[in-house]
Amino acid sequence: MMIVGGILIAVAVLTGLYIAISWAPELTVEELRKRWALPPSQFLDVAGMKVHMRDEGPRNDASPIVLLHGMSSSLHTWDGWAAALTGRRRVIRFDLAGFGLTGPSPDGAYGIDNDVRLVIAMLDRLGVDHCVLAGNSLGGVIACGTALAHPVRVKMLILVDSGGYAANRRSSFAYFARLPTIDWMVRNTFLPGLVEQVLRRAYADPSKITPEVILRSRELNRREGNRRALIERARQWRQGALSHRIAELKLPTLIIWGGRDRLIPPDFAERFHHDIAGSTLVVFDDLGHMPQEEDPARSVAAVKQFLGL
Repeated sequence: MMIVGGILIAVAVLTGLYIAISWAPELTVEELRKRWALPPSQFLDVAGMKVHMRDEGPRNDASPIVLLHGMSSSLHTWDGWAAALTGRRRVIRFDLAGFGLTGPSPDGAYGIDNDVRLVIAMLDRLGVDHCVLAGNSLGGVIACGTALAHPVRVKMLILVDSGGYAANRRSSFAYFARLPTIDWMVRNTFLPGLVEQVLRRAYADPSKITPEVILRSRELNRREGNRRALIERARQWRQGALSHRIAELKLPTLIIWGGRDRLIPPDFAERFHHDIAGSTLVVFDDLGHMPQEEDPARSVAAVKQFLGL
C-alpha cells in the first residue's frame, strides 16, 4: 500500500508540475484580433460562425483563387502567395472551422462534408460562381472534396503537400484525443516549445521559422474553442476517406510538394499525379510540408506558370 501511495503522490506532483509549467488558458477573439485581424481582414456571418477572411485583388476576376490552409494553421499561411497574386487575380482566403480566428463549428461537427459545405457557403456568400481552389495539407483534402462534390464550382485545382490518402501509420494525436483526460489538458495547457517542435517538422529549414510565425501559431491555437475543436476533429476524422475517388477528378490540377516533407510522404505526390489524369507535378527537393510559407516566391512561381500569369 505504501508503494502504491508513493506512486500516486509522485503522479500527482508531476501532474501539478506539468500544469504549472504549461498552463495556457484560452484567449478571446477580441484579444487576438488586434494583432491578427488587421486590414484587409473581415468577419462574415456564414454557417453560424463569424468567419475570419481576406478578399483581395480585382473584383472583375471571373474565377477567383481560393486558398485553404492546413491543420492548426490559418489564412496567414498564404501571405506570400496573396501578395504575389493579388495584383492580377482576386484572392480569397479564410480560417476554417476550429482554426484561426473563425473558431469552432456551432454544431461540433468537423467531417470533410462539413468543411466542403463551409467552402460552398463562403463562395455563395461572396457571389463566386466558380474558382481556382488551392489547399495545403488538410486544406488539400477539403479542396479535393469540394471539387468532387461540386465540380461546376471548381475550374482548377492546386494541391500543396495535400492529404487525401491513408497513411501507413495512425496519427498518435488521433489516438490520444480519444482518452477522456486529454480533453481538459489540451484545452488548458500548452507544453512549452510545442509550437516550435511542430514547425520544425513542417519546415525543412528551421532557420526560416520566424518569431512572428511562432507567436502567431501559439496565440491562434489558444483562441477560445480551438483546442477543443482540434480534439473533436481528430476524433471524427476518417483518414483516406476520399482516396478511392481521387481518380474521379477531371480538371486541370497542379500538385506542389516539398521533397523533404516529414508529415505527408513525397510519394503521395506521385500517387496524386498518377491518379489525376493530365495533372502537373512540381517538387521542391529542399522544402518541407508548407512550401507556401517556407519559400513563397519559388512556390507561387509554379502557380503563376500553371495559371498563365
